[in-house]
Parts: sequence; C-alpha cells; structure tokens
Amino acid sequence: MIRDISILVVDDLEAMRMSVCSILKHLGFSRVLEAPDGHTALAMIRSNPVGLVITDLDMPGMDGLELLQAVRADAVLKDLPVLFMTGEAEKTRVLEAAQAGVNDYVLKPFTVAVLDQKIRTIFGLNS
Repeated sequence: MIRDISILVVDDLEAMRMSVCSILKHLGFSRVLEAPDGHTALAMIRSNPVGLVITDLDMPGMDGLELLQAVRADAVLKDLPVLFMTGEAEKTRVLEAAQAGVNDYVLKPFTVAVLDQKIRTIFGLNS
C-alpha cells in the first residue's frame, strides 16, 4: 500500500517542512522523515531507505538538483522517486531537473489535493 512508504521531506525552512509533513500525515502517510538540507537527506536515504523524496529545489549547501543528481548517480538509489517543490521564480530550473531525472514537481504554494495527485501520479495510481 502506498500509504505505508516512508517519505523524506527536505527543505531548509522548518515551517515548510512542518507544513508538508502535516499535509502528508493528513493524507495518511505515517512514516514521514525530515531533513534540513541535501547533505543530511542523502545521508539519511543511504542509512534509512525511503520510498519517496520530496525536496525543495533551492537550498544552501547541496540544493535539490544536486541531491537528485547524487541519487540518480547511486546504483542503489537511482530509481528512488523524487518530487521537487519549487517557487514560481525557479520554474526555469525545472527543465534542468527534468533532464536530471526528477519524477515530478509541484509549485509552491500547493494544496493537499495537488500534493496527493502528484504522489499518486508518481506511483501510477491515477484512474
């Protein structure tokens, strides 16, 4: 069941992480982890496998695109679904993300229904 997967939410803004985690819990996901940056997220993914990464694109240190590239370059993690959260001003970077293998993206701010739809699409659950 899709609601049983672990999801890692990566964002340098604590309020955004809390908001996304709250939405995911509202959607029935009980195994939600958080990371404040790409470096921490990559270490967490390698030590505690997850079923989906939802990451901000723009973060200090290792940004979302660099995290995606590291995941896709890792033989064990390369098929891990990654969903980007991005602001309107970053839309041009979405093309870079698509070329790097992101599964989908969502523009901030987004609704519960939009996030649910994006996750369902990634896992092929749309009817």
